[in-house]
Amino acid sequence: MAKKLDPVQSRSDFRKTRKKHRVLRIFLLTLAILLVGGTALGFFAYQKLKPTAHFNNLKAVGASGTNSNVQNYKEKAGVFNVLLIGSDARKGDTASHTDSMVLIHADLNNHTYNMLSIPRDTRVSMAGYGHTKLTSVQYISQVKKGTKQGIVDAVTAVSNLTGVPIHYYAETNYWGLKDMVDAIGGIQMNLPFKVTLTHAWYKRNQGKTFAPGVHEVNGEMVAELTHERYSLPGTDYGRQQLQEAALIGIAKKMMQPSNVTRFPALSRSLSKFLVATNMSTGDMVSMGLGVKGDFHPEQQIKYRQVKGRGATMYDDLLKANNSQVILDQNQLQSTIKKYFSN
Repeated sequence: MAKKLDPVQSRSDFRKTRKKHRVLRIFLLTLAILLVGGTALGFFAYQKLKPTAHFNNLKAVGASGTNSNVQNYKEKAGVFNVLLIGSDARKGDTASHTDSMVLIHADLNNHTYNMLSIPRDTRVSMAGYGHTKLTSVQYISQVKKGTKQGIVDAVTAVSNLTGVPIHYYAETNYWGLKDMVDAIGGIQMNLPFKVTLTHAWYKRNQGKTFAPGVHEVNGEMVAELTHERYSLPGTDYGRQQLQEAALIGIAKKMMQPSNVTRFPALSRSLSKFLVATNMSTGDMVSMGLGVKGDFHPEQQIKYRQVKGRGATMYDDLLKANNSQVILDQNQLQSTIKKYFSN
């Protein structure tokens, strides 16, 4: 039976959970996992799952309600939308907070992958409650309705916010990112600016500084760098640039010939890195077949940013005012129309 939700206790739980976990606002690992699984199966499983046939007439996750933008979205074969979720989930947790979300519009016909990071404090509408922070949706829904439904409700909130259907989701956490990078032998990250670790996960890394440029980093340091915010230009938006650098580093390392032999073992270990996903083995095979022939991450992976403003707003879920991010609706709509629609 789901726990009975008490708003006062819920606020306390929110604060305790954040202090306890201090979890990274990661997002990029899940795409790396899907690329590992997809490219591994694409290289080693000779199945005829052509992307244009497999990714066709896809079913969206959750209900999009009366959002006319979602209803009017035109589907195209070989194209799909994925929501990557970085959470503070620990082993055995039945409820977790959304720490980061990235919407990916994958076009396997043109080999383009447009990504949009959505700040965790973005103001969204939650069915049955009203307006709240995006990070709250999954946690509260999981407490009341169960683990899977919490993910579906978070996906639905993002779909309604952006106006696009979301066909797949994949969730990971801090430990998965660290293990994944270590499993491929570390990566190179090209840092666009100076980074100082001001709230490191490990005390031994607190205060470490990295100059702009290329650095060889292991899983622990990738996790630390993608967690940093306060020393960066644009804080959350600076973090998105570091996440992009890490994702490109992971993708480039995985596609090196010397790493191809690691793919089967990695694909068999996806459960170690992945908390939850609705992607099947067939989906991953088809994705791998679509990606492997012409994959140039630095040219094809593109980050799109939508600016927002911080504001103190009333949270209908918590029945109190708190700090939220209000995305620029004009910029959001134009970005979605240009890069995330068919």
